[in-house]
Amino acid sequence: MKSISTWNLIRNSMENKIPVMLLYVLESRGSSPGRQGFFMAVNASGLMDGSIGGGMMEHKFVEMAKEKLHSSSTPGTEIKKQVHDKSAAKNQSGMICSGEQTILLYTLKPEDLKHVKNIIQSLEQNLNGTLTLSPAGILFHADPPEVDHGFFIPSEGDWLYVEKTGFKSNLYIIGGGHCALALSRLMRSMDFYIRVYDDRADLKTMVENDAAHEKYSISNYEQLGASIPEGTNEYIVIMTFGYRSDDIAIRSLLGKNYRYLGVLGSKTKINKLFDDYRKEGINENWLQQIHTPIGLDIHSQTPEEIAVSIAAEIIRVKNA
Repeated sequence: MKSISTWNLIRNSMENKIPVMLLYVLESRGSSPGRQGFFMAVNASGLMDGSIGGGMMEHKFVEMAKEKLHSSSTPGTEIKKQVHDKSAAKNQSGMICSGEQTILLYTLKPEDLKHVKNIIQSLEQNLNGTLTLSPAGILFHADPPEVDHGFFIPSEGDWLYVEKTGFKSNLYIIGGGHCALALSRLMRSMDFYIRVYDDRADLKTMVENDAAHEKYSISNYEQLGASIPEGTNEYIVIMTFGYRSDDIAIRSLLGKNYRYLGVLGSKTKINKLFDDYRKEGINENWLQQIHTPIGLDIHSQTPEEIAVSIAAEIIRVKNA
């Protein structure tokens, strides 16, 4: 997970007594270049990691952080709103993309180190937890919140930011062939927790799949329904060896609710599957939720191109 490197920079800086500042996007609206939850660290030696959106705005905040870290007064905690519109009366960011951000500048205190270490340990174990930022500083505990992000202002001068740490999206790839390998490698870079399932023992592309976090060799795709939970952060791609195994995989998930369910295959195969399902009286609303033909129509040919088309569709659904 990419955020580990940012927290590691914070930890290493603190352990070496180098002042370090955390920059965090607490809230974003409109076409802001840095979305809620983007963050970065800057230390007094000039090292930095992460991003709050890049461009002119980020450069300005990095320079601001460096100046504060080298000032004689204690930098403390500060929240700044940035409006990406040159006609804005105040808080102009210098960018013209519209939208706005609320950004925290927080200088780490010695007592924060234990929470930083706990965050890193949780991320290394691929666990979820709760990060809380407030005027009191940083807190972390192992129980994840119900929401991915939340920014609250209960009263004037008071505020609270809550975030689920760790992977927020789970991708289940059913079938471990060449397309699954390409999709795993692409989605790994987007901070999805990836599980791949196949019923073929010692499949070469499963062995080669170094991007999946977990790989399962199962005796029958009928087992999937008991293995994959429902939920708004669950994304499923079915791309097994053939028609029969696709059918078994789909039937194992019948009636369950997921954020995304897609099936790879030709129109002929998909039409045959769906005709059979309709004749059996399978709920039409559930069938309509299946993305098929899977992916955006970019005339994909190679496994890598197919992976791009599927990834693009998944991201479109995730960010809708």
